[in-house]
Amino acid sequence: MRTQRENAARVVVIGAGMAGARLAARVPGVTVIGEEAHAPYNRVLLAEVLAGRYEPDVIALPPAEVRRGVRVVRIDRAERRVLCDDGGVIGYERLVLATGSNPVLPPLRGLGHMLPDGVHPFRTLDDCLALRAAVRPGVRAVVIGGGLLGVSAARALAECGAQVVLAQQGEHLMERQLDAEAAGMLRRHLETLGVEVHTECRVRGLRCTDGETPAVRAVEMADGYELEAEITVLACGVRPRAGLAQAASLEVRKGIVVDDELRTSDPYIHAVGDCAEHDGKVYGLAGAALEQADVLAEVLAGRPARYGGTRALTRLTLRSPSAAPVTAGTTGAAVVSGTSGGLDLAAFGDSRPMPGDDVIRLADATRNAYRTVVVRGDRLAGGVLFGDLAAVGTLARTWQDDDPLPADMSLLHLLTNDGGF
Repeated sequence: MRTQRENAARVVVIGAGMAGARLAARVPGVTVIGEEAHAPYNRVLLAEVLAGRYEPDVIALPPAEVRRGVRVVRIDRAERRVLCDDGGVIGYERLVLATGSNPVLPPLRGLGHMLPDGVHPFRTLDDCLALRAAVRPGVRAVVIGGGLLGVSAARALAECGAQVVLAQQGEHLMERQLDAEAAGMLRRHLETLGVEVHTECRVRGLRCTDGETPAVRAVEMADGYELEAEITVLACGVRPRAGLAQAASLEVRKGIVVDDELRTSDPYIHAVGDCAEHDGKVYGLAGAALEQADVLAEVLAGRPARYGGTRALTRLTLRSPSAAPVTAGTTGAAVVSGTSGGLDLAAFGDSRPMPGDDVIRLADATRNAYRTVVVRGDRLAGGVLFGDLAAVGTLARTWQDDDPLPADMSLLHLLTNDGGF
């Protein structure tokens, strides 16, 4: 046990996730403190580990000096030091909070602070490995939540041979990224993998066995219907992890409030990644976390740099079990890729039109191909492509650059710049 104050580090980072690891790679001499026993890893690829496509070492990030398995319990702003649960006391010149986010645990009957056996969040590598150890062919699994995380978890469980039910409260899957037509195509794809999809249904609680160690047996719906479950996966979103910042009296709203230099209300403390709120937005995206870390690295080096928000793509692999794996990206829209019985789906920006928007849509039912873009004023607001991603590169660059569309450009050309269907 360390009981004495250690020499002050120039930069101390609390959190060894993707943002913390990126910062450590960019700034020499950083001290990184991480709660997890694992080396930093690419969280975007956890579903690939669950599906058995990758082993944990494959998703490890480049080596970084990290104090693993250590939790910071308090920030002493007056003395500029952090106190750790192993007795260590580390001084800092600059402190970076990269504490990430916690999975949202919905207010369900039967779900307390101690999760019943068989109930799994899906956020960390330990969560993933525990879930993989519990899955066997034929096991009944219910995934609660039909967003990006829930869809990827359901697909991975199905690939492991589980009998999977996906329960989504909203009208369709991946409501944040997809319109109804693309979501319908995604639903049909999951159903071909054996996933039973329920939308517009509200989960009321869990039915568990009695005793000292209760185990889940069913998921109870609001209408009284029960879904048998030996495994239940909670994929109900995430919440910024801001408890340390709150206890240190930093400004916290939805997340830890930062300015364009990722500085908190204390000029000696910064925040990046899922825990940070910039200009009223908490991104919760790997791409934003990496971009913020890159900007902060420049700031800490004394070079002029400012963060102005993230417009980028998030990649996710969604393939049939027979398809070869591809590398997932780490940015801010959603791209789900597949071939040979798999799925090709891309979504970026805001694909839900507002009054006054122009919507251009092309569909080819025979080829199961679908494209739509939303134009707001003279700019591309977002879009969805399904089945054929030939145009996604040009569309994504147009959206990322946020430049006005040429006045003489045919809106149809946005979807057919590759020659059309």
